[in-house]
Amino acid sequence: MTPVVVALQSQSNALVPVLAEVLPRVARIAVLIALGVFLANLAVGFGVVERIAGLSRYLTRPANLPDEVGTAILTTAASTTAGYGMLAEFRESGMLDDRATLVAVTINTFFGFVQHIFTFYAPVLIPILGMEVGVLYVGSRALVALGITLAGVAAGALLLSAENVDRSATVAADGGGRRHHGDDDPDTPREVVVHAWDRTLPKLRRIVPRLAVVYTLVVVLTRTYDLTAITRAADPLATVVGLPGAAIPVIAVFALDTTAGAATIAPLVGVEFTPRQAVATMLLGGIVSFAVSTFKRSIPFQYGIWGAEFGSKVVLVNTAFKIVFIGLAVTVVLYAPLPL
Repeated sequence: MTPVVVALQSQSNALVPVLAEVLPRVARIAVLIALGVFLANLAVGFGVVERIAGLSRYLTRPANLPDEVGTAILTTAASTTAGYGMLAEFRESGMLDDRATLVAVTINTFFGFVQHIFTFYAPVLIPILGMEVGVLYVGSRALVALGITLAGVAAGALLLSAENVDRSATVAADGGGRRHHGDDDPDTPREVVVHAWDRTLPKLRRIVPRLAVVYTLVVVLTRTYDLTAITRAADPLATVVGLPGAAIPVIAVFALDTTAGAATIAPLVGVEFTPRQAVATMLLGGIVSFAVSTFKRSIPFQYGIWGAEFGSKVVLVNTAFKIVFIGLAVTVVLYAPLPL
């Protein structure tokens, strides 16, 4: 066997595990993005926006955002990816400029958190931590998410105007959510569905290759470099807020895997940690984990949807808000006069 053949076989063997990790993830996200964009087009085409946007007008109108954005916000509670897909479609249609889109993404935060209550926090984390610590931790994370959402509403009220939003724009390129055969005859439901799908395909052709490239690079880099060194940031964080020394390894574990971190700290509550200290430790673990999760998941996801330039802005805004509000939550949990 020639050296060239051996080298090719070696490269092929190294590529297989990378593709096995990348392809399912890209396929899943592509399906959800397709769903979100398709639903956005259908919502406009069938006039659904007007029917359901009223549920979120208390958020969108004070933030100077169109009612249509409320559809994406509510969709995020069921699927974050689908909600982001809708916002991407609104941005590309010209309805939202970059600033308005960043505000909408920020408002989305609490609704993205809601789905995790039913899929992870309630069935998994609270049973591991126990009712007292589990409810306090989940409640703290919920208030963090709600705080970010309300901050987004305030930012929209202060920073957005008619210049940032084109309320006459719709998802459809022809200037209206429906096309017409004649002067007054609306499209049939079948034609609206076909039109919505036809407008979804170009976005998938643009996003999916970008997702595949970025995720492949991330997987290769994470297999090459050890990201666990980032968890060393737990040392000064734990010292500054006055947590027990046992918090440092717990934060490191929690930063890499939430479930493992919860299982690690649960038997130490009442021994090494008070309930407040346990919750503060896990919140700090969340701050440290952003460095890892941002690189492994958030950057590829946001770059795939928005592109590198605007995706970087979304990642920066999301991360900054989370760090600030989790930091505030740690302060409140440790020092506020709570009935614990």
